[in-house]
Amino acid sequence: MTEQIFIGAQETGQWQQLLQNRAFRKTVVLVDENSARHCYPLLKPFLPQQHHVVQIKSGEENKNLATCEHVWRELTEQGLDRWSLLVNLGGGVLTDLGGFCASLYKRGITFVNVPTTLLSQVDASVGGKTGIDFMGFKNHIGVFQEPLAVLVNPDFLQTLDMRQLKSGYAEMIKHWLIADADMFHEQRYIGLFTDDWTPLIRHSIEIKANVVTADPLENGLRKILNFGHTIGHAVESFYLEKPGQMLLHGEAIAVGMICEAWLSVQRELLSQEEVSQIETFILSVYEKVNLPEADLQAISQLCLHDKKNSGATINCTLLQKIGEAVYDQPITLSEVQSALRYYQLL
Repeated sequence: MTEQIFIGAQETGQWQQLLQNRAFRKTVVLVDENSARHCYPLLKPFLPQQHHVVQIKSGEENKNLATCEHVWRELTEQGLDRWSLLVNLGGGVLTDLGGFCASLYKRGITFVNVPTTLLSQVDASVGGKTGIDFMGFKNHIGVFQEPLAVLVNPDFLQTLDMRQLKSGYAEMIKHWLIADADMFHEQRYIGLFTDDWTPLIRHSIEIKANVVTADPLENGLRKILNFGHTIGHAVESFYLEKPGQMLLHGEAIAVGMICEAWLSVQRELLSQEEVSQIETFILSVYEKVNLPEADLQAISQLCLHDKKNSGATINCTLLQKIGEAVYDQPITLSEVQSALRYYQLL
């Protein structure tokens, strides 16, 4: 990874200095209604005095081409050229979409991410993945493009409700499950009852940064970051189209992690004791998602569109023990349905 990551409120000045040392002709700040209200006032003193704010609607359902068109139109009307800057201030939906818009506008302009949710601070804003949803499929259209810098300020977490905090926490659990067994076993007795998120955020970012540095374009090792996501994304995508039933990303990934941990046991990679520990921890944080039997086939079919697949083969990341993942594990639609039924019966 080449982006600079600044973690903590005390790093804001250094982040500001980085921007001031580069001659950007124009600056646009991309926000949604939530980050505009709660976070923009805190960041405004550290932005170039002359900047323009573009607002989009929050929510996964707005992470689409229509929103991109709105952003590109605004950038064009503001006269941004290739020596301009886009500041993405918001959660994972906004940093994903903002990075995608910046990467394509005039074949690419510089952007920085200022993630305001726990999910975006530990996952979405770091690592150079940008993208939007298309035809109901998560992150179906996108490019790899790293931001110039990422400013992670845990103070923004005070603006979140518990549901949003839990959504981000799922990605932290995933990082422990794939790379740090000691942290998993320590944190499963603590959960969300932490006094200071900064060291946990830093630890999660370090895990992801180490993986991304080794495999920036997801040709191999980076696929371990997808643990819980093959089935989790399918669940998320299915309910994205269901009014009143939409899940937050982390809620769906929590389902996916239990399902894929169970599949790991079926492949004799993971022990029954370990999967029990994983289930107990996750279900202590997240409410069970109701998965009606009538929906299971349609959910499993969505796994066929996972970006890690090779042709008709569904490639999944599984656990061979807590703290160690294996990627490119082929699974069948029947196994996906069985895993979903297992979750359903917990």
